[in-house]
Amino acid sequence: MSSHAELRAALADLVAESAFLLDERRFGDWIDLTAPAFRYRIQAYSPDIRKEMTWLDHDRAGMVALIELLPKHHTDGGEWLRQVAVGKVTGESASSAQAVSSLAVYHTARDIGDAHVDGGSSRLLLVGRYHDRFAHDGSRWLLAERIVRLHTRQLSVGSHLFP
Repeated sequence: MSSHAELRAALADLVAESAFLLDERRFGDWIDLTAPAFRYRIQAYSPDIRKEMTWLDHDRAGMVALIELLPKHHTDGGEWLRQVAVGKVTGESASSAQAVSSLAVYHTARDIGDAHVDGGSSRLLLVGRYHDRFAHDGSRWLLAERIVRLHTRQLSVGSHLFP
């Protein structure tokens, strides 16, 4: 098994690559970073109802289907920029590890045609954490599970482009 520093570097690279691919809307390349048994969830705690809310829960096939439908969805044309800071990394075995990362997603509006949509201005869209589980397939680390735990609970148009 590699050292903790090597494990941390490999997982941080994978988390950074996944954020970059999502920013670039290269969803097919992003899904290639996932294990066959991958699961993706978006959750938030609601103090109003004092319960955990699950906004999205898909296995790999469900994520592929979601990605195939994205071109049919309305978006505001803006760009997202994910800033991810890998925090705690835990190696469970030579083929299994976990990491918790802080997440901030910024949205930059674009001018759309003749209508001014506050082009070029950026705002913080959401904050939360990635709770990732990884599996090593013998040659590389893959995302086996991602739980996005949002602190932000009010999202705008186009936010279905998963964090």
